[in-house]
Amino acid sequence: MNNVITGIDRSGSYRVYLTITTQMVEEARKIHDTTPLATAGLGRVLTGAGLMGIDMKNPSDKLTVIFKGDGPAKQILATSHQDGRVKGYIAEPGCELPLKSNGKLDVGGSLGIGELTVIKDLGLKEPYVGTIALVSGEIAEDLTAYYYISEQQNTAISLGVKVDKDWSVKAAGGLFIQMLPGASEEAVDALENMLKDLKPITAVIEEAVTDNPTLSMEGLLQKMMDMIFGGMPEEYQVKALSYREIKWECDCSYDRLEQVLASIGEQDLREIVEEDGEAELTCQFCRKKYHFDKDALLGILDRYTKKAE
Repeated sequence: MNNVITGIDRSGSYRVYLTITTQMVEEARKIHDTTPLATAGLGRVLTGAGLMGIDMKNPSDKLTVIFKGDGPAKQILATSHQDGRVKGYIAEPGCELPLKSNGKLDVGGSLGIGELTVIKDLGLKEPYVGTIALVSGEIAEDLTAYYYISEQQNTAISLGVKVDKDWSVKAAGGLFIQMLPGASEEAVDALENMLKDLKPITAVIEEAVTDNPTLSMEGLLQKMMDMIFGGMPEEYQVKALSYREIKWECDCSYDRLEQVLASIGEQDLREIVEEDGEAELTCQFCRKKYHFDKDALLGILDRYTKKAE
């Protein structure tokens, strides 16, 4: 399912990624059994990380986004790849707060005061790490600030998750706009004017779906692109370049969790063998459980000891 449309304006001043992630965010909600507030926070981070991931150059590139604060959500983390694979978790999936005065979920309050860290693993000796203080905790504003402060790139990001009365995800998506080198001042002005009147991205999704119920995903994305940029001067309107995919996919495995056990150290591993005789680890991303019996633990211990010699 191609749920991302990429494009560039006719003047070559800015590029655009636009996505509908309703299905992916709903899958994450079910896996983590989140409250509406936690769903909104996690869904925005997953969508934002997904858009940032496909913006990377090489198939092996990987990106991790970490929102950490003193609010009840504590931490939201997402990892994405250039091919569109995304996974993530929220430390407190049951977090709740009163609605804000405008009736919206208080995602910023759920994170509170804290930091945003972006880690880019580009296959070099050391990953690139950028950290800024949270601006608002509302995710899109913080990611926009990250690009401006850490990467000196003028970027506009809109992220949204609308939760239905039964706590399921009614609409989710994101818009990523980034200025390109040599962008004209007129293009910047045109974008600023458009963004002033831009509806929440979930409202754009719902309107496109309601008015065009038979359209394919690609058709809906093109319709949304027209709705967002169609009123701009012709030279700054966006032409589609390609369709991409952002999807939930956890790459955990028995071998990976075995490495986690090996990493705790020989002494702690021996204590588990002697006291419990078994271990069960749960992947924090997909909640899948991995069981290690005594023979498996002894095998890990044996390999760990030999490796240390």
